[in-house]
Amino acid sequence: MTAAPGRRSSTFTRLLRHGFTDASAAERLLDSPELAPLRDDPVLLEALGATADPDLALLGLVRLLEAQQSPGARRELLDTLIAAKPLRDRLLGVLGASTALADHLTRHPGDWQALVMYEAYDLHPGVEEFEAGLAEATDPVSLRVAYRRCLLSIAARDVCGTTGVAESAAELADLATATLRAALAIAEAAAPEDAEQCRLAVIAMGKCGGHELNYVSDVDVIFVGEAAEGTDETKAVRAATRLASHMMRICSETTVEGSIWPVDANLRPEGRNGPLVRTLSSHLAYYQRWAKTWEFQALLKARPVAGDLELGEEYVAAVQPLVWKAAERENFVPDVQKMRRRVVENIPVAEVDRQLKLGPGGLRDVEFAVQLLQLVHGRADTSLRSGTTLDALGALAAGGYVGRSDAAQLDDAYRFLRSMEHRIQLFRLRRTHLVPEDEAELRRIGRSLGLRADPVADLHREWRRHAGVVRRLHEKLFYRPLLDAVAQLATGEARLSTEAARERMVALGYADPAAALRHLEALASGVTRKAAIQRTLLPVLLGWFADSADPDAGLLNFRKVSDALGKTPWYLRLLRDEGAAAQNLARVLSAGRLAPDLLMRAPEAVALLGDGDGGGLEPRPRAHLEQEILAAVKRADGAAQAVTAARGVRRRELFRTAAADIVGSYGTEEQSAEADQGALVDLVGGAVSDLTAATLAGTLRAVVRDNWGDDLPTRFAIIGMGRFGGHELGYGSDADVLFVHEPRDGVDERTAAQAANKVVSEMRRLLQIPSADPPLLIDADLRPEGKSGPLVRTLTSYAAYYRRWSLTWESHALLRAEPVAGDADLGRRFIELIDPLRYPADGLADEAVREIRRLKARMESERLPRGADPKLHAKLGPGGLSDVEWTVQLMQLRHGSAVPGLRTTRTREALAAARAAGLITDEDAATLDEAWVLATRVRNAVMLVRGRAGDTFPSDPRELAAVGRYLGYGPGHVGDMLDGYRRTARRARGVMEELFYGAAER
Repeated sequence: MTAAPGRRSSTFTRLLRHGFTDASAAERLLDSPELAPLRDDPVLLEALGATADPDLALLGLVRLLEAQQSPGARRELLDTLIAAKPLRDRLLGVLGASTALADHLTRHPGDWQALVMYEAYDLHPGVEEFEAGLAEATDPVSLRVAYRRCLLSIAARDVCGTTGVAESAAELADLATATLRAALAIAEAAAPEDAEQCRLAVIAMGKCGGHELNYVSDVDVIFVGEAAEGTDETKAVRAATRLASHMMRICSETTVEGSIWPVDANLRPEGRNGPLVRTLSSHLAYYQRWAKTWEFQALLKARPVAGDLELGEEYVAAVQPLVWKAAERENFVPDVQKMRRRVVENIPVAEVDRQLKLGPGGLRDVEFAVQLLQLVHGRADTSLRSGTTLDALGALAAGGYVGRSDAAQLDDAYRFLRSMEHRIQLFRLRRTHLVPEDEAELRRIGRSLGLRADPVADLHREWRRHAGVVRRLHEKLFYRPLLDAVAQLATGEARLSTEAARERMVALGYADPAAALRHLEALASGVTRKAAIQRTLLPVLLGWFADSADPDAGLLNFRKVSDALGKTPWYLRLLRDEGAAAQNLARVLSAGRLAPDLLMRAPEAVALLGDGDGGGLEPRPRAHLEQEILAAVKRADGAAQAVTAARGVRRRELFRTAAADIVGSYGTEEQSAEADQGALVDLVGGAVSDLTAATLAGTLRAVVRDNWGDDLPTRFAIIGMGRFGGHELGYGSDADVLFVHEPRDGVDERTAAQAANKVVSEMRRLLQIPSADPPLLIDADLRPEGKSGPLVRTLTSYAAYYRRWSLTWESHALLRAEPVAGDADLGRRFIELIDPLRYPADGLADEAVREIRRLKARMESERLPRGADPKLHAKLGPGGLSDVEWTVQLMQLRHGSAVPGLRTTRTREALAAARAAGLITDEDAATLDEAWVLATRVRNAVMLVRGRAGDTFPSDPRELAAVGRYLGYGPGHVGDMLDGYRRTARRARGVMEELFYGAAER
């Protein structure tokens, strides 16, 4: 075969044409003595070129020929190889797809004979045939050899296309069954006394139980043991445990022939912490009392495979009724979906895009979706109770539980992904679900799947296409048939019955499934463009609603918004085309009452939820808000109309803030929930405070213009107090303020006072007029002399009062004072006036400290509402807002003169400054900050969920669950939320008692 120098031989060219990548190495192998008789045989080259990896197949063939123990054996192999096309295809196909099986043939060179004859019954062997193939195995080593020989025949049929992926998976499961039986027989032979004492059943779970095993996979099992007649139960269980352990070792341990596969019993009750073997009654006691949703999902695939099959059947018969009641469990669907999300979250970031099984659009997405539907509908429809994914998917489609087109696409995608998985694992017989990065490996996989033109590029394209189908359909699979059931557009296709639709809605968490189905019918029926777009959106929206604490409210609110906006072209276009808008809307509509109420009063605010020109969810700066409100006031005809416009802006911006808060708290598919809870508190507090200040500025301008034109007879300023001055307003907070004025030159004090009082009364009246917009209540009770004192004072009057009559509590209250609207110079001079009071140069006298402590103690005993649980009261309870704020404010009063950082109206800023100044340890400051943030979040959550302000957790279970979701607790974790709050508050109370009531001077 030597070619002239500088020229390629014709054989070299032919090798390249037949798919060899290293033609030079292939030429050398073809020149080897072992292949001399076939050197010029075109049949061999054609057969090699048809394999997944011709180079690998040729190398494997040469190794197999070298391993033959005599020239006669080598001649027999070569003659059979050329004469028998079936053997040629099978043997070379295996050698081109699996180095591991090539290694086995090299170690056992006579095993190629297993591929020679295939009778009709050999084409689809079952457990009986595999048991015969393993019959001569008497120890772990010989069992491995026999197992690999049987595996060789499965792989040969697979790579040649004689069997499809589903049939190959079933054969692998049957081989596993036969292997478990053989391993148990070896264990029993080694300990006959143990075998006599017990009945032991091996229950296959997972893919083995589902009759859909991979080439290399853990074989999941559960063991059930009972005493043999006349044997003590405890002794019998111990004997069964020894047998089970030995059986697992026989399969799992590595010998000179490698291992078979790990046997995994961690799906048993209590997992690896529970006993390996339990009696049937012990299993049932656990499942009836302690089992979690995922354990019933796992039992879908339970199948007795080895040992005492009668006992195994008793086990399956006993647990099946429990499996089909699982969908009745509280939070069933969210639990299953949460488990799926947790699986994805635990994938290393570097592997997510290569994961065939666990990644988005992977095999597990199909399996989870199918199992979810089986659990919901399998109780009433026994045809759905298959443990095999593709069989169950077909039954779901036949029964109308899944659309036929969706089922067909998923079936096709699942078969392709499983085929990829099989080819990847077959190469080295290693357990992996990662698509390799090496181009040669990708080329081999692509060719093995029939992609010959450009194997690598075509494989990537087909993989991504099928994964995209799964990603698009796996969640919609659950919801789309609900729309088909109510819309009834397509003819001739099976649909969900009314009862099946109701079952599915209940499983999703809908309290009133009949009403929910009516809403779906109203939204999805008809042939209008609106109905068509909503039919596309609803499967996704229903999933997001189901992920909330109140799916009923989410769907009802969506119907209301769609009824109001359905004819406006931009609305449906927004939801269809802007990815974030639909999910943001679903979150907002199902998170509580406040945001939907704000939205319903002006549904066009939906535009804020998109990514485009609506402005997004970022709160607008105060200057922009004032500019918009003052411009609206200028255009208005009269004060009433002007304030109505200002309140409209306030309502829209409250909705923007609430929506940003909800989306940040829940997270989206693209962006996880905001991890920094303090950032969300600061966002709400700052946005609502700025909005309130801008609204007051606009209202003040409207009242002045309506009554006096451009100039009020007196300078007028509004001073924010309490949470308003501290930029910490919540959704339901009143605006605590002081009013200060100063007569203009030439205006007598009486005229000025009358004007100022009229401004205040008009502002309060206009901001509380009943309308579609939420009222803004102005509270001036922190003024000198409280409710008994005048609403408005001159700056001179304030100075006189504070100089002569001021009490300690008033200095305390003034810590939060900050100008928010009106005459900026007057506001600045008011602050100059009060600074010496709130930051006294010599700190606080001991008597003043004692007075503050007495006030705090009295407030704790007198102001807590009757019947409220003090430990869960976010404002006045131990470790609540009051504890943290009074502790911080005492430090401000005592040290504000000496520590400039403490001269702030904001609690968290003052706490940070105290820590920086060494007035409080880092640990104590973090404890107080955490408690203050959590208590503020609780108050915000209550307002968002209930639509009215509150300082305690709601008593209604659904409202309490909604508060939990807002605070980051999943379904069913309300108890954890309350325990977490008590724990955080208890720690903060301990710090407060030391710093505020303690004897230490700080």
